[in-house]
Amino acid sequence: MPRLFVALALPDPLREQLADLAGGIPGARWVAPENYHLTLRFIGEIEGWQADEVDEALAGLRAKPFALSLAGLDIFEKAGRITSLHLKVERSERLLHLQSKVETALQRAGLPPERRRFAPHVTLARTERAAPDKLISFVQAHNLFRTEPVPIDHFSLFSSRLGKEQAHYEAEVDYPLARPPSGAEGLPAGAAGL
Repeated sequence: MPRLFVALALPDPLREQLADLAGGIPGARWVAPENYHLTLRFIGEIEGWQADEVDEALAGLRAKPFALSLAGLDIFEKAGRITSLHLKVERSERLLHLQSKVETALQRAGLPPERRRFAPHVTLARTERAAPDKLISFVQAHNLFRTEPVPIDHFSLFSSRLGKEQAHYEAEVDYPLARPPSGAEGLPAGAAGL
């Protein structure tokens, strides 16, 4: 039974730009560029019938496209150990709105609420075996890293399958983000039916 999660896939030019950052930290396990993504909601292992309900709930979701920008590096810690290195995501109201709608849709499909606060990021490396001083130096050396905004016009339901070296992620279903109807761009929020 595959593990599922909802995420934004990153466009190829952005993946290539992020891949150029990888390297230079002994003990770090770098994420393969094809696995770069921004998780909106982790689901985990669920039965086939529930996956169908999740798909139906996500297919009915409506949100607007937006631009995504990454800015700066940071770390996640657990019990005093640095567990991962990631890129931070610049604040975006439309991203937060989309994530909130995904969470609501999944709860309606019968999943329990997510307990962790949404912290949008793109993981670059798992770092349990890397020296903390090397990680801190890497973050400081690359903290001015910025990407140009990239358009996001869909989100996806991904499956995760464990491999020998690392997990393999595959987009099972893509869900388009709706553009406002022609002529509705200047209407107040909600007036265009979105």
